[in-house]
Amino acid sequence: MSFVWASKKPKDGIATFYESNITLNKSASSHFDHAYSVLLGLDIKGNKVAVKPISKDESQSTGIPEEKKHKITVKPSYARICNKKFMREIAELVKIDLSDNNSFKFKTNWSDEDHALVIDLNQPEV
Repeated sequence: MSFVWASKKPKDGIATFYESNITLNKSASSHFDHAYSVLLGLDIKGNKVAVKPISKDESQSTGIPEEKKHKITVKPSYARICNKKFMREIAELVKIDLSDNNSFKFKTNWSDEDHALVIDLNQPEV
């Protein structure tokens, strides 16, 4: 027999969208181990979301307005960013229903150029 042994670590970064938050799996959340907060960006033409980590030093020294910084909770197996208003904007943009505990998964990729995790809303995970 020719077995292929399963890895316990997911290879692909996945972002799960809920009504009030974005949850990143272990692979996607690995980029945020040292993040103090994050910036959330939305590319309306390209249907993409960017999550950019901000260190404590950057947060205090760069002059980023407080209302642009979002709290990220990083746990050993996932990370979560809560923002209901932002999630409503995404739901309207890509025409998904996040009410009634619905969730949608999308693939992620790290962008060295943007120094951000990019969630491609054109690539739902099935």
